[in-house]
This record gives sequence, structure tokens and C-alpha cells, in this order.
Amino acid sequence: MGRPEFIEDYPIGLAEVKSSLDAIQKRDGELNYRSNKVKDYMDSFSANLSISKKEQLKKKLSDLNLVRIKEEHIIKIIDFLPKTVNELKVVLMAYPLSLPKKDQDGIVEVVKGFIS
Repeated sequence: MGRPEFIEDYPIGLAEVKSSLDAIQKRDGELNYRSNKVKDYMDSFSANLSISKKEQLKKKLSDLNLVRIKEEHIIKIIDFLPKTVNELKVVLMAYPLSLPKKDQDGIVEVVKGFIS
């Protein structure tokens, strides 16, 4: 068996994973056990924003020019759409990241603009 190599390494959001699973299901007719588990997870946690809205939100979050925020953080914020600062802290808890209160408030305000 060959040795797989990484060609690219970049974060993708839940919407992209869900669309990939849909394409695989359409191609193969059905998903295997693990893919079905992932699809169930996607249905439970995936935000109800269109791909174009998610791209707009990603651009707005990037335009905040927050030094400590990386693309992977932005993707997680878009996936879970935190409505409060406490929800934002929960989303970013897995990362060794500390943000000033002003930056946290700015992120939440941008997200709220896309939710309502």
C-alpha cells in the first residue's frame, strides 16, 4: 500500500464537510458507518447560513484585523456562530488563545449582524 502525503493543509467548515458528504452519498448511493455518524453530527451542529453568507462573514471577521485570530479560529466561529462573549469563549476554549474584551465584543457584534 502506498504512503499518502499531505498536499495541502487548511481548515474547512462544517458546511463544506456536509456538502462533501452529500456528494459522496450521491456518488456511492450510501455512506459507511463513520460517514453516517459525521453526517448526523453535521445535521445537529451545522449553522443555517448559506455558503455565500459564510464567505461574507469570513471576510468581515478577517477585516477586523485581529492579530491573534487565525483562519482556523474564524472557521470555528463561523461553524458555531456564538451570540454572546461567553459562547465565543466556549468555542475558542480548545485553542491557547486570549483575546481582549474589545476584540471579543467586536467578533460577537459581527456574528450577530449575520444571525438576525
